[in-house]
Amino acid sequence: MSVSNSKSIPNQSLIGTFTEITKFRLSVSVVFSSVAGYLLGADSIDFFVLFLLCVGGYCMVGASNVYNQIIERDLDALMDRTKNRPLPAGQMTVRSAFILAIVLTVLGIAVLYSINPITAMFGAISIFMYVSLYTPLKTKTPLSVFVGAFPGAIPFMLGWVAVTGEFGIEPGTLFMIQFFWQFPHFWAIGWFLYDDYKKAGFFMLPNGKRDKGTAIQVILYTIWTVLISLIPVLGITGKLYLTPLSASLIGVLGVGLLYYAIRLYKEKTSVAAKQLMLASVSYITLLQIIYVVDKFLR
Repeated sequence: MSVSNSKSIPNQSLIGTFTEITKFRLSVSVVFSSVAGYLLGADSIDFFVLFLLCVGGYCMVGASNVYNQIIERDLDALMDRTKNRPLPAGQMTVRSAFILAIVLTVLGIAVLYSINPITAMFGAISIFMYVSLYTPLKTKTPLSVFVGAFPGAIPFMLGWVAVTGEFGIEPGTLFMIQFFWQFPHFWAIGWFLYDDYKKAGFFMLPNGKRDKGTAIQVILYTIWTVLISLIPVLGITGKLYLTPLSASLIGVLGVGLLYYAIRLYKEKTSVAAKQLMLASVSYITLLQIIYVVDKFLR
């Protein structure tokens, strides 16, 4: 499919096109995770470093999203949820998108490198895995979700690495929490968008279909996500610690998340899958807030 600006479509502002192609809301949620990780690892807050982390993090996530949309522009045009994105809708040329992606990549790595080299390294790894591995695998195997969970889990621990300059048990635990959380989250999305994904040939569900086996795996990974989220209360994750009260709150959140996972198993409907997706977003967001508040109040 040739993409140009000659299509007869409504004009969109430059800012609107930028926010759309960098997936603003997704990028901001990723930056939020990085900020949470930074606050958890910081003995004192350096607001300039925090600002650099936000800028560099947004650039890296934005670059990944732009590369992804360049590669998938023909497939995006086939799906209802993506056909109005800047490239398939003709609001931006491929050349312009590629230049933007390169600028965001260079700027993002440079900004993160100014914090410390290991932060820039993880940022670069995230882009590479998302663009070169996860994106092409989406049309080939359900294992793409497993591969994509690696770059998707980096932001939470990236903040800790940014403030400490080290990778250890603490950022490793943050990584594992967000890593396993992604399975019930993205399988829920894959479930209720199954028909749309099918138009582009995307394989997002572990069994390739909306069945009992997929629903069981959603439940198992939900349980594992909750258990890993509670590990810091045991005092075995270094400086990353969780008080029993906060662990109880996260346990309640976990029960809620598991409720929606079991509901998907029982109902096997798109409505139940969408509710699980929303519950998973609430879970990871509230978990990060509880972790941070717990640290500063104890």
